[in-house]
Amino acid sequence: MIKKILPIALLGAALISNTGCKHESELKKLKGLEYKIVRDTKGKKAGIGDIVEFNVIAVMDTMAGQPLDTLGDSRKMPAPNHPVSRVDSDRAGDFKSVFSRMAVGDSAIVYISVDTIIKSIPPGQKVPPFFKPGGKITVYLSLISDKTREQYEMDMKSKQEEMQKKMQEDAAKQMPIDDKILQDYFAKNNLKPTKTESGLYYSVSKPGSGENPKAGQMVSVKYLGKTLDGKQFDANMDEKGNLVDGKELLTFPIGEGRMIKGMDEGIMLLKKGAKATIYIPSPLAYGSQARGEAIPANSILIFDVEVADIKDAPQGGGRPMQMPQQQQQQNQ
Repeated sequence: MIKKILPIALLGAALISNTGCKHESELKKLKGLEYKIVRDTKGKKAGIGDIVEFNVIAVMDTMAGQPLDTLGDSRKMPAPNHPVSRVDSDRAGDFKSVFSRMAVGDSAIVYISVDTIIKSIPPGQKVPPFFKPGGKITVYLSLISDKTREQYEMDMKSKQEEMQKKMQEDAAKQMPIDDKILQDYFAKNNLKPTKTESGLYYSVSKPGSGENPKAGQMVSVKYLGKTLDGKQFDANMDEKGNLVDGKELLTFPIGEGRMIKGMDEGIMLLKKGAKATIYIPSPLAYGSQARGEAIPANSILIFDVEVADIKDAPQGGGRPMQMPQQQQQQNQ
């Protein structure tokens, strides 16, 4: 929730204009709330099960004569990040119950009883201090879009395919750029790593023994991650290969996309006990997606790794540990 004190004038004319005053005779009642359709386009109302996109501003009454407490304002979230919701049957004190009374382009004002909300809070859970008994929350709504679940899922699939295509195109353009940077880096530092078909480079300092891990097996790894300029962004071992105090081995099922592509591929090239350095071009890492200040967009990553153990996955599975800076990314 956004917790800021704002003058009522800042609540936004586009969403709440022409709301007028609250006249009890104009309000309709639902479970634990009252509402009024302020702008009625006379269009088709949202159906139960539909997915709607909307804008919402929620404010809490405070002391008389004082500004209102703004609990949330979705207009600060630009498209395509507007909130979405499934249209469900009426639920006590839930402003989303009004969606089935609205059409695209409609706006509404909803008054929710704080007492109703307090009653719905499970025993033992703290009531937010700004929920004052007898008070009301005022919610301003506008409906942006209304789609059946099937339409919404088709649109989402289409958007994901478009995003996937763009990511692949960006990766294809970036890979030769990264490869040239890596070649220059290797020449400068007198390194001769092995290149894989994907564009990954790796250099083994200790071969280890046994077989390489198979997809689905659990691997436990020590690692130290740096960007190409030598800045460390994440690690569970130090420069000497010792596990850092308070850190644990990184354990994950190999070959299942739990790590970025380059880490997944690189570890599969190593046997138990092996030590190696893996050089990961950005398309096999995070691509054009920055990971905070530590990992800018299109960063080439270097990992010093040691494979501590390889085991079959336990029956029934288990939740693997994830590297803080290397948590699962959607495969490009």
